[in-house]
Formats: sequence, structure tokens, C-alpha cells
Amino acid sequence: MNKIITILLFTVSLANAQGDIYPTETAYGGGIGFSTMYMVLDSVPGEHILNELGLNVKDLSSRPLVFHGGEGFAQMSGPWRLGGYAGLGAAQVSNVFDIKMFINRDDSVGYQKPVFGKEDKGDTLYTFSENLSVKARLNFLMGAMTIEYVLPVYRDLEVMAGALMGIGRYTISVDQHIGTPKWSNFSKNMYGYIEDNSVLVEIDTLGRTHQDAANAYRTNGLRPININGTMTELSGTFFNFQPYIAVKWQFLDRMGLRISAGYNKGTIGNGKWKLNGHIPINDSPKSALQGFTLRTVIYFGL
Repeated sequence: MNKIITILLFTVSLANAQGDIYPTETAYGGGIGFSTMYMVLDSVPGEHILNELGLNVKDLSSRPLVFHGGEGFAQMSGPWRLGGYAGLGAAQVSNVFDIKMFINRDDSVGYQKPVFGKEDKGDTLYTFSENLSVKARLNFLMGAMTIEYVLPVYRDLEVMAGALMGIGRYTISVDQHIGTPKWSNFSKNMYGYIEDNSVLVEIDTLGRTHQDAANAYRTNGLRPININGTMTELSGTFFNFQPYIAVKWQFLDRMGLRISAGYNKGTIGNGKWKLNGHIPINDSPKSALQGFTLRTVIYFGL
């Protein structure tokens, strides 16, 4: 017990020895450290897509998006300070669904529950042995420079007003799969098989003439046949701006703590989303990435 008290007293005296409690002029120096940022998004970009996939977006919007990264800063001229930040935030949500098949006996789209007393005329459900697993992962990559105006309070304590400006990239990755993936299935074409630089697709006539069946495929599109899972990635790049206020406390000679609070603002424009990183989605809507932020960093330097 005596050893613990001695260590605590030594730590307090060491912290007090780092600086005097009186105003001082701005000192030149800099630092670099590990940063953690928490961002509470006002809304989740792509929310309607996740909702239609049966995922609970409230699980994402109700908790902050956590970024891990690093940042650095250097005193440039007078009270002005420049720096940089890079971080990656991620979150995910998932669900597992039972699969039920049905025979559509009318012209209505989707499954229609049979009317009481006319069960023989309604759609019929059939069970399926496997389940469908759906998982969505959100990634928010940010790289930016920072500019700050420094207001020294005491020798070891500063208050700053600044802004973070740079490039952001937001990605939604959606994985859907049935059953257990098998390595041998990944080499199969999802629509048919490859021969002489062409994909040959076998037509199921379903009681129709060959020509009618072929026309139906042209109208309705091809359906995957050799696949038990899909991965879709939607992404957008945008300019990111984040004004903030911060407090810097130099509690050791070469080590300190920075805490900043701000508001992030970024927008993915109309038609700026891309599929799998390179295919433009021209009818994609505008999406805002904005919300309150809290950033902490333990830095090494002056």
C-alpha cells in the first residue's frame, strides 16, 4: 500500500513539474500520435437499400462509427498550426432468413396469402433446407489536412479552433450467401459455362415454345444458376469538411493529449456512386455523410 501511495505522489509531482500555471507565448513544435474518432451519423447513406435487404439500420445509426488512425501537427507561423489526419471507420449489421418457396397462381406480384375457404386457389408455400445469410459492412476512409488557430491558456494547456479538410471514401459491402461456400464452386460461371469466348446459357422452356422461352430470357434477363453467394460493393468518393474546437494538454515533456469536438460534412453527389469500385451508377441519389464527431489522440512531441 505504501508503494502505491509513493508512486501516485511521484506521478502527481512529475506532472506538476512539467509547466507553470501562467499564460505563455505560443511555442514552436509538433507531434504525432494515435487517434480515435467517434462519429454519430445523422443518417446512414444507402439506408433504403439495407432496409430492403431486411437489415435493421437502427443498429448502425444508434451507435457511433468508430475510426482508428493517426494524426500529426506542427506549429508553422505565429498562432497557426498545420497537420494531417488519416483514419478508417467501420461498422456492420447482419441477419439470417429462412427460405420459403411459393407457386404464384395468380397475376399478382409476390406471395398472396390464401383466402379462408379458398386455400386451393391461393399461393402455396414450400420449405427449403438452407438459410440465407445477409451481412452489410460500412467502411468510411478519410484522409485530410488540418489547419488550426492556437490560443495558449497556460504553458501546458492550449485551446484551438480549426478545420479538417480532405478526401473521404464511403463503401457499403453486402454479402449474401446460402449454405456453406465451397472452393470448387468459385470457378464456375454464374450463368452457364464458357466455350470459345462465349457464355452458353441453357434455356428452360417451362412448357413454352423455344422461341417464346428465348424471348422471355431477353425480356426478363438472365438468372444466376451456379452460385450460392454474392458480394456487392457500392462506393462513393467526396470532399470532406469538419470544423472543430480542440483542447491540447501537454502532461509530460514529450507526451500529451488532444481532444476535439466538431461536425463532419460530406456529400456524395448524384450519379457519383460506383458499383464494385469502377462501374458508375448514373441514377444514384445524393447522399450526405454528416454528424457530430469526438476525436482523441495521445501524441508524442511538443
